[in-house]
Amino acid sequence: MAGNDGVKGKRVAVLATHGYEQSELEEPRRALDAAGARTSVVSPSAGEIRSWADQNWGPSIPVDVTLEQARGEDFDALLIPGGVMNPDKLRTEPQAVAFVQHFFETGKPVAAICHGLWLLVEAGVVAGRTVTSWPSLRTDIQNAGGDWVDREVVTDEGLVTSRKPADLPAFIAKMLEEFAVGMHDPRLADTTTRRTPRRRDESAVERPASG
Repeated sequence: MAGNDGVKGKRVAVLATHGYEQSELEEPRRALDAAGARTSVVSPSAGEIRSWADQNWGPSIPVDVTLEQARGEDFDALLIPGGVMNPDKLRTEPQAVAFVQHFFETGKPVAAICHGLWLLVEAGVVAGRTVTSWPSLRTDIQNAGGDWVDREVVTDEGLVTSRKPADLPAFIAKMLEEFAVGMHDPRLADTTTRRTPRRRDESAVERPASG
C-alpha cells in the first residue's frame, strides 16, 4: 500500500458545476490539499459555482479552469463529487464527458461519489466494473453494464466509488491511496472490447445505504 505522501505534487482535477454536494467536494479536496496535492476546480463556465448543502443552496467556490481550457494531460487524477444537479448538468456537456473519458483511456485514477457516477455512465466507462453509488443510480449502472454493490467504498483498478456523504471518511482514505498509487494499466472507455484484470477491494464492510 502506498503512503499518502505519494499524493504530494499530484495535479488533481475536481470536475463540478452548480449544485455540487458541498461536503463531497470540500472534504476530499481539503484532504488532498493537506496531503500536498494541487487541486483545480474544472467547470463549464468561469467565475464561481454554488454548492448544495442541507437541502438548500450553500456557499460558492471559484472555478480555476474552464472545461474549454482544461486538458486531461495536465492532470494526474480526477475527483467527481455528487449532488443531484451537478452530474446531471455535466453529463449533458460533451466536453465534460470527453474529459472524464481521458482519465479512463490513460489509466489515471478517478474518485466519484454519490450521484457523480451518472457522469461515468454517460462516459461509457462503467461496463465490466464493480462500483457503488447513491442507490437510485443502481439500475442506470446495471443497464450500462456495471456491477453495482451496496458498500461504503469500492475500488476497482484505480476507480474509487462511494454512496453518500456519510461514507466520506472511507472514500477519502481510498481516494488518497489510489491517487498515491497513480496510473494503472490503460483502460478503454469501451470495456466491452478490452477488459484488464482489476483489483477489487473487499475489505470494506457492507452497510446498507440509508435515505
